[in-house]
Amino acid sequence: MQTGNAAEEDWDLLVSFFPANWRHLARLSGALKGLRQDKSEENLLRVLMLHVGCGFSMRETVVRAKQAQLAELSAVALFKRLRKSKDWLYRLCCALFEERGLRIQPPPNQRLRLLDSTQVKEPGKTGSLWRIHYSFQWPSLACDYFKITAAEGNGTGESLQQFPLSPQDYVLADRGFCRANGIHFAARNQAYVAIRLNPHGIRLQKEAGSEFHLAQRLQTIRKTGQIGQWRVFIPFEASAPLPARVCVIRKSQSAIALAHKKLRRRASKTGTELQPETLFYAQFVMILNDLSGTRFPGAADPGVLSLSVANRIGL
Repeated sequence: MQTGNAAEEDWDLLVSFFPANWRHLARLSGALKGLRQDKSEENLLRVLMLHVGCGFSMRETVVRAKQAQLAELSAVALFKRLRKSKDWLYRLCCALFEERGLRIQPPPNQRLRLLDSTQVKEPGKTGSLWRIHYSFQWPSLACDYFKITAAEGNGTGESLQQFPLSPQDYVLADRGFCRANGIHFAARNQAYVAIRLNPHGIRLQKEAGSEFHLAQRLQTIRKTGQIGQWRVFIPFEASAPLPARVCVIRKSQSAIALAHKKLRRRASKTGTELQPETLFYAQFVMILNDLSGTRFPGAADPGVLSLSVANRIGL
């Protein structure tokens, strides 16, 4: 399978999607500082897109940039140029949001935070493996916290407990963080969460304490775009069960087919057997949240809000 290369794309077509003042923003942000006069903001952006858009490593990016006659620079020089261009790329994103009428301003004294973690490996065949835990604020995308731990062992996995949470923090995270201990930790710190639901990673109850059967409820969500919401409780050890809400929306047929294709490819690659319930759950975007109308001012329907935000940021 061939990998897309931004250097070979129709550049005029790509430029048509940029904000009208994208060149001015390059000068305004200082991204061109130190750049030779014979080098343009256009070539710089094309090189940056090879790295951030196509996912090529620094080394591969500089090789491809040289082959395309965009620039001749080292991986170190590219890294420095990327750091100088941080504000430019941020302003480009903000300008695109503004052109589409999207203005997200969190209420005063409240922080909307995006949490995630990833593994990094030291160079070489025997390089050590580490895990980076990091948090961004939305919509500024400013990193407000990170730490590095070992990739294996107690206290190293994905968890909300890896992060300092404060009252009025509103946290969005992927399914790896969908665990009862982390959600109860957030509640104790008066923070609120919207997490992509992992049905296999957490136990849900009804108010009376009986098991909440998610699959049975999902059977009623049959049309593309149809939304379902149910009140649930999250038990954890000796703590009182935490009230929350499951919010789901059914995907389109094309999105379902793509999700199933990815699951089958992953199962084939790892040599594991794909369970029917996994394919069933892949038909939905499912969010577990403890946001309510009183806790999230201005949100008439926080269930729909959490689904909308999760879809926008790709959770």
